Amino acid sequence: METKDRQMIRIGLISEDPQLHMLLSSGMGKDFRVFRESNVPGIEKKLASDNYEVLLLDFATLADVTANHLERIETILAFRLPVIVMADEELQDKADEVVEMGALRSCRRPPSIRDLKEMVTNAQAVSSAAPKTESAAQRSEVESDSSCDRMLGGSSRMRAVYKQVRQVSNINAAVLIQGESGSGKELIARAIHNTGSRSGKPFIAVSCSAIPETLIEAELFGHEKGAFTGTVGSREGFFEQAQDGTLFLDEIGDLSPFTQVKLLRVLQEMEFNRLGSTRIIPLRARLIFATHQNLPKLIAEGKFRQDLYYRINVIRIEAPSLAEHPEDIPQIATHFLRQYSTLFDKPMDSIEPEAMAVLQSYSWPGNVRELENLVQRAIAMAPGRILRAEDLPITLPSDKVIEFNEINPEGSFEEQLREYKIKIATDAVRQHNGNKTLAARSLGISRAYLHRLIRPTDSETSFDQDDIGTSSMS
Repeated sequence: METKDRQMIRIGLISEDPQLHMLLSSGMGKDFRVFRESNVPGIEKKLASDNYEVLLLDFATLADVTANHLERIETILAFRLPVIVMADEELQDKADEVVEMGALRSCRRPPSIRDLKEMVTNAQAVSSAAPKTESAAQRSEVESDSSCDRMLGGSSRMRAVYKQVRQVSNINAAVLIQGESGSGKELIARAIHNTGSRSGKPFIAVSCSAIPETLIEAELFGHEKGAFTGTVGSREGFFEQAQDGTLFLDEIGDLSPFTQVKLLRVLQEMEFNRLGSTRIIPLRARLIFATHQNLPKLIAEGKFRQDLYYRINVIRIEAPSLAEHPEDIPQIATHFLRQYSTLFDKPMDSIEPEAMAVLQSYSWPGNVRELENLVQRAIAMAPGRILRAEDLPITLPSDKVIEFNEINPEGSFEEQLREYKIKIATDAVRQHNGNKTLAARSLGISRAYLHRLIRPTDSETSFDQDDIGTSSMS
């Protein structure tokens, strides 16, 4: 009997429909056990004891989409178990978006029992093959005091970054993170550190551009008493302070040629010494570098050493600008709204659809850092509990503003937001002469997601051009 229990697949059904539970419990057979939970906290308690192998999400439970339902979906996906989304035909597009966020797959509701058995069995095989992770209690979402402690976003661009982070977290090789200022390069570096075997060790972040040239050598390598004028004692440098942890050197492109030579030697020999000392200290820390500059261009201009570039560019991760994944703006902006309304002791309920549309239309030259700053100011100035478009301290060019009377202002938040996404996707396809592949790349989303968005108007001949002439690019 005990052997049978171990072979039985335990399924967590997240649903408020007891009849669906009865249908699945009676139809799935003796090899499956279905346990229903109608709320996420209930699921968390079960997962804490590793009870479930597969999760079934009844999307009808989340059909009345409000701001906190995105948070609930993110919490469910954060359990790192295979998730199958069940949805009625009218909700299938929303279910597909959850798949884009990280769910395993979607199916119709009510499902075919035979098809569901096959899906669950395959999903359980994925769960069994995956390495064990921390308990659900350890994974429970805790809001951080700093926006740099968590990575947000479920777009294809961000998921690609998450995949790279997991791949390199336990590889002791240099990583170069390239991206615009404010795009979250330090956040990526912290994620590499926190998901790897060095997570319990120090993480030292250093901005090379913030340290005067006369002091940077002493700051990096440390010094002994009397090493140079003004020293009153010995001091550990950042390389030493990092110990067996991670040293993150930001804005590496701002280093002077002299400091570049010193750093190159450390990377070649894997050792260094303090200023004023001949004692050799082995390099134990893992090194991660970042820059917003074009290093190959600096090399061509003679401002950055090519041999150093090869040393730091063993593994490269691109931090996407916010303009490259605008579909993540609602999640990121809502995160900042919750965080700073609590910090400012000024309760805010949500961001109205028109305001969210403005945020998604803005170019964000300052990236996530600018969005964070803007939300703070908007919360401080907003007269009510809902953030409105007029509360936002930004002005869009007239050709970027979409009138909401064109987007059914009587619809729900989710309906208006979806119509706005369709408008953005349609405009992108037209700007690229009907080439959906290039349009998807310009928006930083997958081609499949773009196709689902424009499907209602996909009968237009111009939208099929890339299927005929550029299929090799897909």
